[in-house]
Amino acid sequence: MLAGLLAWLLALASPAAADPLPREAIAALVMPPFSVGEPVNDRGVWQLLNSGGAHAGYVFETEPLAPLPGFSGSPINVLVTLDLAGNFLDARLISHNEPIFVSGLGEAPFHKFFEQYRGHSIATPMVVGSPYGTSGAGSGLVALDGVTKATASVRVAHESILAATLAVAREKMQGVASAPPAAPDPDHDEALTWDDLVAQGIARNLRVTNAEVDKAFAGTRFADADPEAAADPAGLYLDLWLIDIGPPAVARAVLDRDGLRELERLRRVAPQDEPLLVIDAGRHGLVSADFVRNTAPDRLTAVQDGLPVALRDADLVFDTAPGVPLGAAMVLRTDRRLGFDPTRDWVLQVQAVRTRGSFQPEVGSVHLDLVYAAPERFFLRAEPPRPLPPWREALWNRRVDLLALAAVLGAVFLLLGPGEKRLVRLAAFRPARLAILAGVTAFVGYWGQGQLSIVTVLGAIRAAWDGASFAFLLYDPFSLMVWAAAGIGFVLWGRGLFCGWLCPFGALQEFAHHAGRALRLPVAEPSAAWDRRLKSVKYLLLAGLVATVFLAPGQVDTVAELEPFKTAITTHFVRPAPYVAYAVAWLVLGAFTFRGFCRYVCPLGAVMVLGGLLRRRDWIARRADCGAPCQLCRVRCRYGAISRSGRVDYAECFQCLDCVKIHDDPGLCVPRVLAARGRRGATAVPPAARPIAAAAPAGAAAP
Repeated sequence: MLAGLLAWLLALASPAAADPLPREAIAALVMPPFSVGEPVNDRGVWQLLNSGGAHAGYVFETEPLAPLPGFSGSPINVLVTLDLAGNFLDARLISHNEPIFVSGLGEAPFHKFFEQYRGHSIATPMVVGSPYGTSGAGSGLVALDGVTKATASVRVAHESILAATLAVAREKMQGVASAPPAAPDPDHDEALTWDDLVAQGIARNLRVTNAEVDKAFAGTRFADADPEAAADPAGLYLDLWLIDIGPPAVARAVLDRDGLRELERLRRVAPQDEPLLVIDAGRHGLVSADFVRNTAPDRLTAVQDGLPVALRDADLVFDTAPGVPLGAAMVLRTDRRLGFDPTRDWVLQVQAVRTRGSFQPEVGSVHLDLVYAAPERFFLRAEPPRPLPPWREALWNRRVDLLALAAVLGAVFLLLGPGEKRLVRLAAFRPARLAILAGVTAFVGYWGQGQLSIVTVLGAIRAAWDGASFAFLLYDPFSLMVWAAAGIGFVLWGRGLFCGWLCPFGALQEFAHHAGRALRLPVAEPSAAWDRRLKSVKYLLLAGLVATVFLAPGQVDTVAELEPFKTAITTHFVRPAPYVAYAVAWLVLGAFTFRGFCRYVCPLGAVMVLGGLLRRRDWIARRADCGAPCQLCRVRCRYGAISRSGRVDYAECFQCLDCVKIHDDPGLCVPRVLAARGRRGATAVPPAARPIAAAAPAGAAAP
C-alpha cells in the first residue's frame, strides 16, 4: 500500500514554476489600450506602453519579487500594472494554491478582491479589512474588503502585492512611496522682504541670455532660427523667478493686498494645492500665445524624483508687492496629494521653442531647468498613518472573537481539569458533553472558522524547508489560539483535548453516531485485530502528505482534500457535489462506525498523536481490578483505547471521560459495586504502585 502511495506521489511531482512568465503570457493579461514593452530586469518586470507606444508605467509579477508563502506553502502570484505616478491600473491573479479558494469558496471572490486596488496610489497606506470587524488602525488608511472565511489568504496576497510594488518603486520610481508631503504651516509667521527671500534662496532666479539659448540649439536644424537672439547675444531670453507662496509669510512678501485675498480664496477652494509664483522679465514670456487660462501651461513643466508634477494655472488676478521684479507673472498650482513635496528638490523645466519654415513649420525645443525646494521651517509634515503589522491587524480585527474564544477555552480547561470529577458525576453527563460539543462546533467551527487542518502543518513544513517565514500563521489568530490550546492539551492529557472536545468535524461524527443509535441503525465495528491495523492507516497517509510537500508541492492543496473539514466546516457544505458527497459519506459512516474518520484516516489526528508524546502524566485513574477481572471500561470504550489488561493507550484516547465516569461511579464501577455488596474489596492504587494493569506510557500502543 505504501509503495503504491509513493508511486502515486511521484506521478504527481512536477517542477516548481518559480521563473517569470514569458512575454506572451504577460501580454495576454494586460488590459488594452496598454501593451507590454521591453523587460526591465530578469525578475518579471516589464515596461508598460500606452496606445502610442510611449512608456506609461510598469507591469510585473509578485512571485519573483516577493515570494511570500501562502497557507499551502507556495506563493500567491499576482500581475500588477502600475502607472508612472505610482497608481494601480490593475491587479490580476495569475496563480495560487490557497486551499480555501481552490475548491472551497471558488476563485471568484479572490479575483474580485484584487479589483479593489485599481486607482489607489502606492503612497497611500492600505490594509485588508475583515468580516469580523473594521480596520481601526488609524485615519488616512484605505481599507480593502477581505473575503469571509479567507481573510488570512488575502492578507498574504496583499502583503505580496505591497512588497513587490515597493521593490519596483525603489528601483524605478524613487520617491513615490516616500513619507506624506509637507503642507504650509498657517501659524508660522515672520517678517520677510524681497531681499530676504532672495538671500535665503526662497526666491530663485534662472537667467539665460540669447547667446546661451543659441548654444543650446547649436548643432541642430534650429541653430539659426532666432534672428532676434543673433542680433542681441547679451540680451536676456529668460529672467525667471520662482517662489513657493504657499507659506503665508512668503506670500505677504510678494503679493499685494488684492493678490493675498485671491490666494486665500484659492486656499479655501483647494486646500491641498501648493501655489507657485513664476515671473519672467525676459523674452520667453512663460506661455505661448495659444495658452488658455486655468489649464496646464504649455511651456512650463515640472519633475520630482524623475516623475512628472502636474502644473495648472491658478487663474488668479493679482499684482506683486513693491520691490518684486516686474514681468510676465502667473500663479501655478499643483496637488500635494499626488505626491508633490515642496520641501524636497524639484525641477521647473522651461521649454524654449524655435520653428523652422513657414508652411507647416518644424518645431524644435530645449529645456532650461531651475531646481527649487522650499525651506522646511515654513511647513508641517503630518505623521504618516502607519498600518499595523499584518499580525496585529489580524488580532485587532478579531479581538472580540479572540476574547470569546479565550473564555470558551478557559471554561473547557476548567471543566476537564479541576472540574473533571464534578462533570462526570452529573446525571446528565452525556447530554452535557454533547451540548459542549455543539457549542464548540457552532462557535469554534462555523462562526470562528477555527477548524484546524493538516494544511497548516504542511505549510509550516514547507516554510521550514524553504527557509521562509512562518508569519502566515499569524494571519489567522483564531486558529492559532486553538493550536495553542491543543499544544497545552498535549502536555496535560495528550491528543484528547483537541480530538475529543475542540474538533468541529469530530463532533459532527459523534452527533452522527448518536443519530444512528436513535434510528436503531446497526453498529459496524471492526474486530480488535482489524481495529489495530486500521489505526495505522492515518500514519501512512500523513507520511504521504508530508512527502507531497517535497515531491509535488503544487499538489498539496489537492491531496489535502483527504480532509473533509473544508467542505463540512469552512464552506458549510457549499462546494461542488463530489466534495459534498465525500464529506457526507464520512458522516453517514459515522452513524454505523463510531468516529471512523478520526480513528483510522485523519492525518491531523496522526499529528495530534505525535504531539501527545509530550504528555507528562497518566491522568486516567486505574485500579488493580481494572482488566483483571473487570473489563467494563474496555467494553464501553468506543475508541478501542483500553486493552484487556486495563492499560490505557493514550495515543488513541479521545478524552471522552466515559471510563473516568465508570471509575468514579459506585453504581457503575464493578469492583466498587462488589465491595459495596461485601463480596470483595477494591481499593484505588496509584498508577505507579500497581502490580498489574499499569497505565501505558505516552504514545504506547495497546496490546
